[in-house]
Amino acid sequence: MRGDKQLYKILNDLEISFDYHEHPPAPTIEEAAKYWKDLDAAHCKNLFFRNHKGNRHYLVIIDYKSQLAIKELEQKLKQGKLSFSSEKRLKKYLNLTPGSVSPFGLINDIDNHVYIFIDKKLKNSSTISFHPNINTASIILKYSDFIKFLDYSGNNYEFF
Repeated sequence: MRGDKQLYKILNDLEISFDYHEHPPAPTIEEAAKYWKDLDAAHCKNLFFRNHKGNRHYLVIIDYKSQLAIKELEQKLKQGKLSFSSEKRLKKYLNLTPGSVSPFGLINDIDNHVYIFIDKKLKNSSTISFHPNINTASIILKYSDFIKFLDYSGNNYEFF
């Protein structure tokens, strides 16, 4: 299987089952959507932000068809202007590369530095999909197992 071997071990240890699907590189939502069309799951757009000081980082998870109201998120956080984090910061905190952003990168955030915001509409999904820390595969798991994984990660999260 393509992706992070440590991730697969953690999912196994947590007794989280998943469906695995390989596909060509999908570094953008538009590209990934081509390979998701026959997969029954909520597919997500994962955005990695930093605050204006660069001392706080946020992973925002929304349905891939949704648009994020960044100004609204900025007001909620009260951290000033948000901007996309650099490739260097993405590597440092989640050990991921652009185009492969996934909440599964939280396995590399040992200090639980990254705070997660999840679109509350995703709560209505029975299954959800993400890249397994590489953009040449997608895995589908139960939404409840995704929450189980987030709880395991130790990172704080909330719904918006």
